Amino acid sequence: MRRDTFLKSMAALAAAGALPNAAWAATNVKMMIPANPGGGWDGTGRALGNALREAGADSVTYENKGGAAGAIGLAQFYNAAKGDPNALMVMGAVMLGGIITGKPPVSITQVTPIARLTTEYNVFVLPENSPYKTMADVVAQLKKDPGSIKWGGGSRGSTEHIAAAMIAQAVGVPASKINYVPFRGGGEATAAILGGNVTVGGSGYSEFQSYIESGKMKGIAVTSGKRQAGIPFPTLKEQGIDVEIGNWRGVYGAAGLTPAQRDALAALITKATKTKAWQEALTKNNWTPALLTGQAFGDFVDSDFAALRATMVRAGMV
Repeated sequence: MRRDTFLKSMAALAAAGALPNAAWAATNVKMMIPANPGGGWDGTGRALGNALREAGADSVTYENKGGAAGAIGLAQFYNAAKGDPNALMVMGAVMLGGIITGKPPVSITQVTPIARLTTEYNVFVLPENSPYKTMADVVAQLKKDPGSIKWGGGSRGSTEHIAAAMIAQAVGVPASKINYVPFRGGGEATAAILGGNVTVGGSGYSEFQSYIESGKMKGIAVTSGKRQAGIPFPTLKEQGIDVEIGNWRGVYGAAGLTPAQRDALAALITKATKTKAWQEALTKNNWTPALLTGQAFGDFVDSDFAALRATMVRAGMV
């Protein structure tokens, strides 16, 4: 039987209730990671791939395509994977920020929401040889000469970019004056911080943890509202800077999926989040589980997009 005919038949059976979703869910998963290797999306995608295999997927293959806050990978995923029930793309709040600032030709609304996976707060770090010791030192210099502080992190519109703009605004510096250096992936940002090519680096704690623990980076702030277990330094709010912003990550399916195909992928993801491999990844990376699937996830993305845009307008980024 032709593959497309087979899938349509299976979808019809599932829609009619004659076949459990899990019975026809994709088992040869193709994972688009719209970022370079070494960053948060890459880590999330590969951890999820391990969990999917434990949950019963026969194979998981990966493709990294970094740039423009994920917009380049999103466009490739949209064009190449239409109707493919085996395809997944990692994404998150960073992509929404990039879409708001960059206005790419393909938007997240053109592909299929499957599941939110985790939430994580950003941390800001200094390289070990930095002349600054605390966030207060950084803020003092920022007030004197905003351009002298180079903030390094993910693509323009990322949560660390938004956080840097919000910090400036909170301490009386026009957000438009911040000197933000975007990188295509966490690996590039980490190298720039370790090399002293930026003053302050921002990302998820999991990306910097080993360097903080080895002393090659010094953590100076976390963007949560209260202290986070496992993150041994203060929040921005504790330091008198009224800024709180979180980061979440999830997965989307291809454009043009049927409701039955969407639900089957959501069921497979849900099963994967219950595996030992996924639980170990949560602990290792200090990720907070935040599973939300199907239409509820789509509604959440719509709401978060509006909230992020409003924040970026207030910060002078849009």
